[in-house]
Amino acid sequence: MRIPRLEWPFATILMALAVCGSMAGSNSALAAQVIVGQVGPMSGLEASQGRAYAAGMQLHFTALNKAGGINGHMFTLLRKDDGGRPEDTVAMTRQIITEAKPLVLAGYFGGKNIAELVSSAILAKEEIALVGYRSSEIQPETPYLYNVRASLREEIAKLIEHLTTIGITRLGLFYEAGPGSTAVIAAAEGAARKANATIGARASYAANTTSVTNAVNAFIGSQPQAIIITSTGAAAAAFIETYRASGGAAQLLAHSGTDIEQLSKRLSPQQMQGVAIAQVTPSPYKISNRLVKEFTDIVAQTPNLEVPVSYVMMEGYIAARVIAEAVRRQGGRPSREGTIQALDSMSSFDLGGHLISFKPGQRSGSNFVELSIVTGAGRIRQ
Repeated sequence: MRIPRLEWPFATILMALAVCGSMAGSNSALAAQVIVGQVGPMSGLEASQGRAYAAGMQLHFTALNKAGGINGHMFTLLRKDDGGRPEDTVAMTRQIITEAKPLVLAGYFGGKNIAELVSSAILAKEEIALVGYRSSEIQPETPYLYNVRASLREEIAKLIEHLTTIGITRLGLFYEAGPGSTAVIAAAEGAARKANATIGARASYAANTTSVTNAVNAFIGSQPQAIIITSTGAAAAAFIETYRASGGAAQLLAHSGTDIEQLSKRLSPQQMQGVAIAQVTPSPYKISNRLVKEFTDIVAQTPNLEVPVSYVMMEGYIAARVIAEAVRRQGGRPSREGTIQALDSMSSFDLGGHLISFKPGQRSGSNFVELSIVTGAGRIRQ
C-alpha cells in the first residue's frame, strides 16, 4: 500500500476533511477523525529529517487506518513546512490549530523553534500536547512537551563515557550558539568531570546555518583528542567535511540529531571513517526486537517510500505509536485533555522491546542510547 503524499496543499486537505464531515452529517463523524499536526522543516537545511519523521509517523497511521483505526477513529497527519525558521514554526502552529483543530502536535525540529513555541504559550493556551521533537539544545521539562527519545544530556554522557573507556580525556565541544547553549556546555562539562575528562576547547556556530569555519580553526589550533558534536545534521556534515579537509585528526562523536543518513550523502567514506553517532532508537536496519520487526514489515509492504529508511523515520514511527496508544486509552471520545492524561500515565509502555515512560514532571520518555560507528567502507557498525 502506498503512503499518500504529504505535501498536498494544506487547504485542500482541510477541504477534504470538511467534506467527509458534511457527508456524514453529524458531529460524531468529525470526532472519528484524529488529526495530528506537524510543523517542521520540509525544505531547507534539515528537510531530509523533517520529511523522514513525517514518513515514519505516516507509516503507522496508514497501517492503523487500513486495520480499521482505533476505537473507530481514523488518523490523519497534516504537516506544514516552516523551513526551519522559528518565527514560521510559531505562526504555522497557530494556523494549523485554528484551521484543522488537531488533537495533538508531533514531529517538530530545532532548539530555537521549540523554545519560541513554548514562549508563545500556544501549547498552554490550547492545552495541546506536542509528542516527539528533535533539538540540538537541552529542553527543560515543560508541560505539554513530550519526547519519545533520550535527552541530549544522556546522549552527551554516553559519548563521553565511551571516550574515557578507551583513554581519551582531552575533549572539545562543538555546539549551536544561542540561549540553550549554556545548558549544553554545563551538561558536557558535568559529564566530563564525572568521567575524569576535560572540555578543553569549545566552539559554536550560528543557529540555522552551516557557518563552521571559525569553529574548525579553533579546534585545529587547540588540537583536542576528540570533539563532541551537538549540532544539526547539516552543520555537522559541514563541520566534519571542513575539519577533515583542514587536517583535523581528532576523533569525532555526534549526538543523534546529526543524522547519519544525511552525513553519508555529503561525505566520503574516508571523511566519515571512525565517526561515532549516538542513536536514540533501535536500528531500523537490523531486526533486534518486535518493534523493529513490525517497522520493517510495514516498510516492506509500502512501495515508493517518500524518503529512504532511517533512524529519524524510526523515531517518527515510535512517536506515532505513542500517540495511537494515548488515543486507545481514551476509548470512544479522545480529547486534548484526555491525551495529556493518557500520556502522563504512560509508565513503561512496551512497544515491543522498546520502552516509553512518562509521568507528571518526566516528559523524556526513553533513556535508550547506543553508539553507531562508521567503518572505513562507510558502513554503520553498532
